[in-house]
Amino acid sequence: MADNEEKQETDAEAAKTASAGGENPAQSAGGRGGGQGGRGGRGSGQGGRGRGGGKGGKKRDDRRGRDSDMVENVIFINRVSKVVKGGRRFSFSALVAVGDQKGNIGVSLAKANEVAEAIRKAFERAKSNMVKVPIENGTLPHDIVGEWGAGRVLMRPAAPGTGVIAGGPVRAVLEAAGVTDVLTKSLGTNNPINVVRATMNGLEELVTAEQAAEERGVSVGALRTHRG
Repeated sequence: MADNEEKQETDAEAAKTASAGGENPAQSAGGRGGGQGGRGGRGSGQGGRGRGGGKGGKKRDDRRGRDSDMVENVIFINRVSKVVKGGRRFSFSALVAVGDQKGNIGVSLAKANEVAEAIRKAFERAKSNMVKVPIENGTLPHDIVGEWGAGRVLMRPAAPGTGVIAGGPVRAVLEAAGVTDVLTKSLGTNNPINVVRATMNGLEELVTAEQAAEERGVSVGALRTHRG
C-alpha cells in the first residue's frame, strides 16, 4: 500500500510539471546551441562567398604580345638530367624556328629549367638573329646542299603544287621561311639540331640570278644564255 501511494504522488508531480510548460534545461540549452551553430554556418558560408569573389575577379593576362605575322615552330625539346646530392635536377633545351613567310627566317636553341621559359628564350633569340632568304615563286632559285657537322641536307626547286617534301626539322624551317614547293633529302645525321643548322647553311648560301650576274659582271640574260 505504501509503495502504491508513493508511485501515485510521483505521477502527480510529473503531470503538474508538464502542464506548467516546463522545459528540460539541457534540451533548451542544446537547442539554442544548435541554433547558434546554424548561424555560425551561415557566417562561414558568407566568408566562403567572399573568398570566392576574390579569386573570381579580373584575371591577369599573362600572354605576351607576339607579332601576328610571325610563324613560330617548336622543332625539338630535349630534357637533360643532372645527378646531384639528394636526387636529379632537370633542365630543358628548346630548338625553334621563327619566320614571316616572306623570306625572313631565324632559328635558335635555348636552355632553361622550365619548358615554357626555354621556348620563350629561343623565340626571342631567333627573332633577333633572322636572315633573308631568296625565294622565287614559292621555291628556291637553284639546287643547294647545306652542311653542318655530320648533317647534310639536299634542297631542290620544285614545280608549283608540289608542296614541301621534307622531314620534320627541315619542314619547320622552310615553312617558316615561306617556301611552298621544294624537294629535300637529309643525307647525314638525324640529329635535329645538326639538320636544322645544315638547312640554314644551305638557305644562306642561296643566290639569285641577279646576284650571280652582278658578281660576274654580266647581264642576267647573258648569264642565262650561257647556262643554257
